[in-house]
Amino acid sequence: MKSFSSSTRGIPATGDIPGHIAVIMDGNGRWAKQRYLPRVAGHKQGVEVVRRITRACGERGIGYLTLFAFSSENWRRPAEEVSTLRQLFMAALEQEAERLHQNKVRLKVIGDIVPFGPRVVELARRAEDLTAANSGLTLTIAANYGGRWDLMQALARLVRARPIPASGYTEDELTPHLALNYAPEPDLFIRTGGEQRISNFLLWQLAYTELYFTPTLWPDFDAEQLDAAILWYQQRERRFGRTSEQVEKAKRESGGRRRIA
Repeated sequence: MKSFSSSTRGIPATGDIPGHIAVIMDGNGRWAKQRYLPRVAGHKQGVEVVRRITRACGERGIGYLTLFAFSSENWRRPAEEVSTLRQLFMAALEQEAERLHQNKVRLKVIGDIVPFGPRVVELARRAEDLTAANSGLTLTIAANYGGRWDLMQALARLVRARPIPASGYTEDELTPHLALNYAPEPDLFIRTGGEQRISNFLLWQLAYTELYFTPTLWPDFDAEQLDAAILWYQQRERRFGRTSEQVEKAKRESGGRRRIA
């Protein structure tokens, strides 16, 4: 498995185009309510936006896109809405896997999806297997995922693999057991819908990610909105604990910022 730089232990390579974007897709219900539609209409429109943004990210040379589809706390929502979300997730896995494969997208699903039922588990694994060798964008769907769950399951796996040494574990030993161990840390986090929090999403991985919040509801988010987020990202100075002077010196020595293709 390819290893990636840790933002707390080294200085990851950066560029004008973020290599990895993570998104909390918020606002489906409010979008539907504004139109006097049932909440399910907003969720269905949200699935369509996932298709468009996945395509847009691929066209812009972004290597990884991680979408928060269902949090471990979303079980607290009304049972009818949870059931609807499960059905939409299952339908998307059934209908989109072949299209993703044709577009050379690699699909990964992270989170504890067992509670969604055996059919969802089967479809997720089948879609992952179908797209495993694809070399284009890696699309990750986080379903029944939580950042604290991720840390706890990673620690449990590490303990099973290696009893706790007297000196304790290191970051390098824990990281391979995290759910997103196949991807670099996100460069850019986007949350739609106006809320300004990360809601238990990728707690470990967002340590030095640039956080972008937009009032645009997810069903209204499009390629133009994506470009606006990327333009904002390009104005950020990513210091990773260094001073601005050190950053400028590093740029001069490397010949400027490296564009990620």
